[in-house]
Amino acid sequence: MALSGAALAQEKTSIQAIEEYREMLQDGNPAELFEAKGEELWKKPRGPKNASLEKCDLGKGPGVVKGAFVELPRYFKDTGKVQDLESRLVTCMSTLQGIDPKEVINGQWGRGERANTTALATWIGAQSKGMAFNLPQSNPQERTMYEVGKRLFFQRGGAHDFACASCHGEEGKRIRLQDLPLLTKAPGDGVGFAAWPAYRVSNGQMWSMQHRLNDCYRQQRFPEPDFASDVTVALGVYLGVNAKGNKSAVPTIKR
Repeated sequence: MALSGAALAQEKTSIQAIEEYREMLQDGNPAELFEAKGEELWKKPRGPKNASLEKCDLGKGPGVVKGAFVELPRYFKDTGKVQDLESRLVTCMSTLQGIDPKEVINGQWGRGERANTTALATWIGAQSKGMAFNLPQSNPQERTMYEVGKRLFFQRGGAHDFACASCHGEEGKRIRLQDLPLLTKAPGDGVGFAAWPAYRVSNGQMWSMQHRLNDCYRQQRFPEPDFASDVTVALGVYLGVNAKGNKSAVPTIKR
């Protein structure tokens, strides 16, 4: 149903206010607080094993953080799986620190170990800021996950028969006056995939890519995937490969 003139004007005013606040925060992005927390969590001995995450292998060797973010998701031999940043962090927290993965997987956004994972992802992502995405596709599982992610991106369903492509599969699409990036090829993925984790001005929270994808499913009226599920990892592979060459802007500020 089309918005009335008064409702449209009110929505424009609300969006304008959020945009003005977002621009005001650019010189002091609140994400910096999450970065600081993430760095502390990386170096701090925690969990039943009282160990830090400084030996965590994110794909470039134990403890190497710089450049890892722009090559994830990728295949890891020790787990035999393709993992994104958040699912890899859960693995490291479990194996190195003894933290039960269920504390993250069954947790709530913005709380407990799930919030810690978001902070870690923010700090790790920031260490690759300005670097170009170049996800590996040499392993057969990586290529399979790309194809799975592509099918998921175009899969329609739910109460409104939506797909990811309904909003992000064509040029020039908008929703409630907001431009929607095309996520099937560059440069649109640089606005989408390459911009998360991001601080959400509208709710004052730090959102990881996992959170962004889960919320997309919620808006499509789909059942939300489990945290670090193969669904979100596959979508991350598809979007990440499509973002090749785009430079990471993490952490950003979003509406």
